[in-house]
Amino acid sequence: MYNQILKDILMEYEKKRDKAINKQRIRKQKVYRKIPRIKEIDEQIWEIGLSISKAVIENPKNYKEGLQIAKNKIEELRMEKAYLLTENNIPLSYLDIEYECDECEDTGYLPNGEKCNCLKQAIINETYKMSNIENVLKKENFDTFDINIFPDEPFEGESMTPRENMKYISNICVDYVNNFDEKNEENLLFYGSTGLGKTFMCNCIAKALLDMNKIVIYQTAFKILEIIERRRFGRSENRFEDYEYDLLFQADLLIIDDLGTELSNAFTNAEIFNIVNTRLIDGTKTIISTNLTPDEISNIYTDRVFSRILEKFIPLKFFGPDLRYYKWEEK
Repeated sequence: MYNQILKDILMEYEKKRDKAINKQRIRKQKVYRKIPRIKEIDEQIWEIGLSISKAVIENPKNYKEGLQIAKNKIEELRMEKAYLLTENNIPLSYLDIEYECDECEDTGYLPNGEKCNCLKQAIINETYKMSNIENVLKKENFDTFDINIFPDEPFEGESMTPRENMKYISNICVDYVNNFDEKNEENLLFYGSTGLGKTFMCNCIAKALLDMNKIVIYQTAFKILEIIERRRFGRSENRFEDYEYDLLFQADLLIIDDLGTELSNAFTNAEIFNIVNTRLIDGTKTIISTNLTPDEISNIYTDRVFSRILEKFIPLKFFGPDLRYYKWEEK
């Protein structure tokens, strides 16, 4: 899937180059009409360049003397061209191709073959869009995470305070990001009632991995089933070319939010299991966030689904008072 995303972006780069070259061509025609001599100069420079190439091929041992003469002539013509442009109040760069990125000339790659920074950013931007949380991540990330919003008083039935618990969870999540490329089969299960920071922590992880150029897909369980149903039962001829469906299996990280809010039946349970199980087999990582307790998950889903989740997922319990009435403060 990454290769398809890269291919689509490079196709846009090709369109940008074509557009830039076309604009240059239009500017040239304007200049040629105003100053015909410049057209003659460009044609002479092109002919000299062609003759140099022929000389190198036909007489590789004795072309250097002619090469220097040709270079001197080209330089003389370029000086004349610069003089004519200046005399007519036309900037010397007016006839150049105006690339959006001068470093890679809108190819996406530097001369040494490495990806240009503009291409890296384009990939990140695209994965942000596909992640379904582009705007949210500007506010909810590790930089804006404030541990002090969690109470530091004992909470009924728990051995840690909510703040101590969130320190523990956030440390695991930071390690999860730092070790993401390792084949450690680590997946996370966030569970607890609403308003305790599960979604915020999912966003923190998503933002960090997107900035590392990973493909992250963030969908609710309900939306995932909509995507699956469109693939299974849709009438569109293009439904088998649906990137949203493919990314559920192929994304570097899939975050399934609100597991348990979808309509539960044999079909939905089987589909959820298929996604999770396929990703486990392929070694791609998953985070599940749910308001259900482990016992409730066990009651709703089959034992097979539940056992797979517990076997390969690190369960992290969120507890404490409802924080939805608190304001997350940006640092």
